[in-house]
Amino acid sequence: MKDESILQLSETFYSIQGESSFAGYPCLFFRLSGCNLRCSYCDAKYTYEEPGTSTPLSTLLSEAARYPNALIEITGGEPLLQDGIYPLMDTLLAAGRTVLLETNGSISIERVPKEVVKIIDLKCPESGMSEKMDLANIDLLMPHDEVKFVLSSRGDYDWARDMISNHRLAEKAKLILSPVIGRLKPSLLAQWLMADALPVRLQLQLHTLLWPEMKRGI
Repeated sequence: MKDESILQLSETFYSIQGESSFAGYPCLFFRLSGCNLRCSYCDAKYTYEEPGTSTPLSTLLSEAARYPNALIEITGGEPLLQDGIYPLMDTLLAAGRTVLLETNGSISIERVPKEVVKIIDLKCPESGMSEKMDLANIDLLMPHDEVKFVLSSRGDYDWARDMISNHRLAEKAKLILSPVIGRLKPSLLAQWLMADALPVRLQLQLHTLLWPEMKRGI
């Protein structure tokens, strides 16, 4: 049986949280390697194209201790592919840390501690992965959790709008719409959002605006 105290790590970095309702806050990121999806617009292919580094839980906890006042986000790839994430989350929560988990929506969040802020990226049709979503996660959401839709087109927007309505998502979690850079103009998405007055947050990736020349470590 694989040692759950070891995680396969793609990278760790200290930056400004660029997405979610926590955007703008200092944040320590643990980006785990491996992903079970292949989204058409993926900007972190290195998490599954490159081998991860075997990293003991104690090393990650020591890194977290260096930034005692920062948020901590566990992301990927798809972090829920690794069982070692659960003792990591439990230990960070026990230390009083605010823990964010970004997950791609294809794996159940049932085992994730309720105190963790789950950010579920529900994949829209043009991602090519919308059929792989575990919609049972919707009933596991807490009010502090978030659902994000990354949009490539008007078709994606209409799909997200219907999902929000059909599943009453605004009553279950915070909602975010984010355009794929180079595929959908943010101003156009803003027009659609205003026209429908959806109860969602329009979001651009803050870290890509701050450091446009960087592709990793932000």
